[in-house]
Amino acid sequence: MQKGHTVAMSFPDAGAFADRSGPKSDLRLWLAKNASQLALAPSVVIVLVVIYGFMVWTGVISLTASKMLPSYSFVGFAQYSRLWSNPIWQIAVSNIFIFGFLFIGFSTTIGLALAILIDQKIRAEGFLRTVYLYPMALSFIVTGTAWKWILNPGLGLERMLHIWGWGSFRFDWLVNTEYAIYTLVIAGVWQSSGFVMALFLAALRGIDEDLVKAARLDGAGAAQIYRRIIIPQLGPTFMTVGVILMQQAVKSFDLVVALTSGGPGNSTNLPATFMYTQTFGRDQMAVGAASAIMILMTVAAIVVPYLYIDIRNNRNER
Repeated sequence: MQKGHTVAMSFPDAGAFADRSGPKSDLRLWLAKNASQLALAPSVVIVLVVIYGFMVWTGVISLTASKMLPSYSFVGFAQYSRLWSNPIWQIAVSNIFIFGFLFIGFSTTIGLALAILIDQKIRAEGFLRTVYLYPMALSFIVTGTAWKWILNPGLGLERMLHIWGWGSFRFDWLVNTEYAIYTLVIAGVWQSSGFVMALFLAALRGIDEDLVKAARLDGAGAAQIYRRIIIPQLGPTFMTVGVILMQQAVKSFDLVVALTSGGPGNSTNLPATFMYTQTFGRDQMAVGAASAIMILMTVAAIVVPYLYIDIRNNRNER
């Protein structure tokens, strides 16, 4: 190449590349913009099919004459009539009201009391929080098994006190048809109170300290401050605790299986254990499906209003 000569280089028009690879570039651009949705798509499909799809299928089965295997000969609401005329189902419904009321009431009261205690900036706060929360780390199967040993008259508390010389002591609730349901309450409250405590403690730590200081300057005592200022501000936390505990009570299954197996007799049957027994133990799939739909409707009646109120409050805050 001689000096003084310039070499003219021509570059292809950018539009040529766009025209040559237009569909591919558009596809890449679309994939880049929708990568997050595409990543979630398999999970959404699985949830729709496995959860909501089987909910619909259960509803369909509850309208059929299915026994050991699914049968699509429809009988309308006959299985629901059979369900509500079943004395064991009536016992289960009665038990869920007793268990739910006591379980929610005691768990909420004890959890709030523990939260107020720890909120006093006591020593070893971290240790106590861990101790109170530890039962929540256990499954209901483990909890039920442990309390079955503790409450067994021949192995647990009653046996221990007899060995210590208190021969007249009796605590046979586990084998007593009238009191066995209350053993479920004891085990359930023991496990859930720590979780409730954590929720209330987080809410207590979020309350404006200026309000508390102003009340103290006005001469209010600790009891008055909690009763008139702090606890009224815990309304949303009370609602959250109530919803969580209600749906936990309705769905209780493993605790009953581990602790009482529904006995003695049918005295501790709950709707969840009734559903399992009818479906897999007595080959009454349609009756079990009908009871499952009743449980689903109960949970929905609890959760849907809560979600509606929560969404409405969030919109109002915006």
